[in-house]
Amino acid sequence: MQIALVLGNAISTVKHRSLENVKLLVCQPLAADGKSRDGAPVIVADYLGAGAGEKIIITSDGAAVRELYGLQNSPLRWTSMGLVDDEVPS
Repeated sequence: MQIALVLGNAISTVKHRSLENVKLLVCQPLAADGKSRDGAPVIVADYLGAGAGEKIIITSDGAAVRELYGLQNSPLRWTSMGLVDDEVPS
């Protein structure tokens, strides 16, 4: 799992049938400091409703995600697993 910054939405005219009606996001993985870029942006299947500018937790464990969402034979590689709350408790 990794923290990523949502850059925006990805639009696809053709998708694998297992990804129909699934929102796709363009996300920038972040380093451990939560600010520096860690590699190239990736396309993430979003089941949480995240939006541009938000930080999310993403995973590349395709097998676990396919089991979690009941998908069979899906090319799903990255998906959102949680929203990050950046507020520091006072």
